Amino acid sequence: MNTYIDQLFGLEGKVALVTGATHGIGFGIAVALGKAGATICFNGRSEEKNAQALAAYAEQGVHAHGYVCDVTKEDDVAAMIGQIESEVGTVDILVNNAGIIQRTSMLEMSVADFRKVVDVDLTGPFIMAKAVLPGMIQKNAGKIINICSLMSELGRETVAGYAAAKGGLKMLTRNICAEFGEHNIQCNGIGPGYIATSQTAPLRQPQADGSANPFDAFILAKTPAHRWGTPEDLEGPAIFLASKASDFVNGHILYVDGGILASLGRTPQ
Repeated sequence: MNTYIDQLFGLEGKVALVTGATHGIGFGIAVALGKAGATICFNGRSEEKNAQALAAYAEQGVHAHGYVCDVTKEDDVAAMIGQIESEVGTVDILVNNAGIIQRTSMLEMSVADFRKVVDVDLTGPFIMAKAVLPGMIQKNAGKIINICSLMSELGRETVAGYAAAKGGLKMLTRNICAEFGEHNIQCNGIGPGYIATSQTAPLRQPQADGSANPFDAFILAKTPAHRWGTPEDLEGPAIFLASKASDFVNGHILYVDGGILASLGRTPQ
């Protein structure tokens, strides 16, 4: 490979922790960071899910380390970070990917459910960042990548908790930059557009009569690229924000959305 490119984007010798990376977007990002040279750590909610994920990583040629941890529990996170530091090394790259969404009308959403979404999607990244920052400060280097969303900028029906959390995550990203940038720590976000994963499959499936799913048609019309994104579309942005190439990029949200935020959408035909 090109030595200069390796110096800019290579992650050899780096320890990357990707939360919620047993499947989907997190898994894809972790595989990409692993193939760029990083040692991969991830967390799941059960040993069973972790075992399945470890097998999937092995199929991709990536050796990974899995840990059972709930990112909303500070004691669990502290124990996981201590174990990673003991077994693998200090975390150089943190990707806050773990998240949930509940599609419910705000009037029908309970306060408990709202708090649960905010707890996972916003408080979890705060706990995770707080846990790895001391090690990064000591090394005077670190990368934190928060997986934000189009809902960090835009609202829509049925996602009040998710949009509130992702909007807050955008500002947490900027605040970590403001507070810790002097320690050569870069905190940026990736805002995926609509990504084709198993979780979004119901939104893309044709209706019973064979006609297009209205939401699928809406997304295609709204997206200048005229397609859903894939986890692979997030690989390059993640490697960029995890690597030396982004050392002077801080507090930025990189929207990987096929152009949605730049467009009013297509004119109806």
